[in-house]
Amino acid sequence: MKKHTKIYMEAIGYTDTDFIPSEISGQRAVDIHHIVSRGKGGEDRIENLMALTREEHIEFGDKKEWMYFLLIRHYDCLIKKGIEFSEEWFDTQFNKYEDLH
Repeated sequence: MKKHTKIYMEAIGYTDTDFIPSEISGQRAVDIHHIVSRGKGGEDRIENLMALTREEHIEFGDKKEWMYFLLIRHYDCLIKKGIEFSEEWFDTQFNKYEDLH
């Protein structure tokens, strides 16, 4: 299992056999996506990792115009699941990408 996938699974509380829903559609997720790509300085941390279907990953991933949307969806998901995370990290990202949506 890739490091970022393990971080996501442990933070959310999933196991290898669980159904992991996409944070956008609720369908079965097959990819753990870096919202801010590693090539652009994105880290392996729960704030930057979200579960997506392959189709969603292709449609929304690594596209600046979708960054704010993905950040909001992931932020809401973490709150609903009661996951601890850095508000400061999200504030920084929201400020960086809010004008692009």
